[in-house]
Amino acid sequence: MSGNNGGLALVMSGGGARAAYQVGFLRYLAEKRPDLAIPILTGVSAGGINAAYLAARPERFGEKVERLTKVWAALTPDQVFHVGRGALVRNVVRLGLKLVSGGLIRLSRSHAFLDTTPLGRFLEEMLGSDGGGLPGIGANLRSGKLEAVAITTSSYSTGQSITWIQGEHVTDWERAHRRSRACTLTVAHVMASAALPILFPAVRIDGAWYGDGGIRLTSPFSPAIHLGAERILAISTRYARTFEEADRPAILGYPPPAQIVGVLLNSIFLDLFDADALSLERVNRLIERMPEERRMGMRPVRLLMLRPSRDLGLLANEYEARLPSAFRFMTRGLGTKQTRSNDLLSLLMFQPDYLARLVELGEKDARERSAEIEAFLAE
Repeated sequence: MSGNNGGLALVMSGGGARAAYQVGFLRYLAEKRPDLAIPILTGVSAGGINAAYLAARPERFGEKVERLTKVWAALTPDQVFHVGRGALVRNVVRLGLKLVSGGLIRLSRSHAFLDTTPLGRFLEEMLGSDGGGLPGIGANLRSGKLEAVAITTSSYSTGQSITWIQGEHVTDWERAHRRSRACTLTVAHVMASAALPILFPAVRIDGAWYGDGGIRLTSPFSPAIHLGAERILAISTRYARTFEEADRPAILGYPPPAQIVGVLLNSIFLDLFDADALSLERVNRLIERMPEERRMGMRPVRLLMLRPSRDLGLLANEYEARLPSAFRFMTRGLGTKQTRSNDLLSLLMFQPDYLARLVELGEKDARERSAEIEAFLAE
């Protein structure tokens, strides 16, 4: 039930606060396999935060997941962004003035609706930063506990998807609109990967500006495959609706901004997981039908994807009234009370009670698929 798992990769999608669901799944996994070794870790957006934490901590898998669970359980909105009325009003007014003035008015610190300075400080402590890199990652690489960790960002400067990799014997790759770069990972890389467009400010790395990694990452599983994965355990935060649920309108009347942005962010960050899974399945079938000598170095890659059994946007409605008053006022202005499934709100709801519910749901869903998970890991 334990030991090294060569070729095993853990891939975690984005989703803001929804990434607490991933922690619930990891908690179940840690309970069953406290000494599990996952040599390849990749993540994007909030999933990148979880991946960086697992890569940087020195403890056994079970212990580091328990610590990660406690981190998410204690998380509050003010640890992610400034929630005071003054900070929110200033950012909105500054952006509004730039808009109505045709860009003639230039004000500092008006890059996004929310100021994520608290998140930067929080990640510095959470990931054990030494002011530059994350020493824990280097230590785990040297000890052989880890082969590689990859965090993906989107370059606003060039329009490319950039996957930042720290690992042993890593070979760079380049594809259409996406490429890798070997580096020593820092908090800046993690912050950039989680910078939701418009909502969170972009982050400057090596003279260029980067935002959420899900924007241009058309193949979410590709970093893990390039790093040598033979089996991929993927955790999505996207609920798979039935046809009946999908046909049920989430709003009545004209869609408010919250509904439009929620649909847009889902299509950018979460839908590509499903498309890439389908593509991987097709390629696997083709490879398996080819003789070994004609595969040109290609190999089948096994995939097990976990996803929520409930709509996390719909679930967010139950906790909306408990948000900080100023932030709740602003989001209601965007129309969060007019939609049945609050996908936008679910990304930003870093409420302890909502996060605890997601962790609980992730653990429950994993238990219900325990036989499938065990068979996958035992291969």
